Amino acid sequence: MDEAAKKIALRMIPYGFYVLTTVSKDGKDVGAATVNWITQSSFSPKLVVAGVKADSGAHQHIKDTGTFAVNVLGKDQIDRAFNFFKSHERDGNSIGGQAFEPGPVTGSPPAHRMPSLVGVPGRGEVSHGDPTVFVGEVLEAGVRAEDQAILMRDHNLNYGG
Repeated sequence: MDEAAKKIALRMIPYGFYVLTTVSKDGKDVGAATVNWITQSSFSPKLVVAGVKADSGAHQHIKDTGTFAVNVLGKDQIDRAFNFFKSHERDGNSIGGQAFEPGPVTGSPPAHRMPSLVGVPGRGEVSHGDPTVFVGEVLEAGVRAEDQAILMRDHNLNYGG
């Protein structure tokens, strides 16, 4: 196989930036992580899949509670993507300087000032490679603002290859 061609082809797959948020079983700890692998995987029921690093706090919360929320980052929110590449501690009703509120159905906290959000209770998982792929059913959703989703390639960033 041509390794260079494989790398180029894999990097042609478009990826966005999303902030995946979670909450611990007791509701005291909140996790937030930038992820770039989210996709809708079914129309009926409405399912999404999310790749989450196995060694992250968000991963452990999802394992414990089976829920997460996906916050879509808008085209002018690259700073928020970089902010959640690192771990942050909860500070009242904010994490990493971003306000959040408990999700009405799942408890996973959607963030304020992000274009859209979905609450997703777990429907299963697959662990092959370095992330775990969680499958969730969309049971709550909201749109705080309509915007074009940010794409990694718009900022000369790549995933894959």
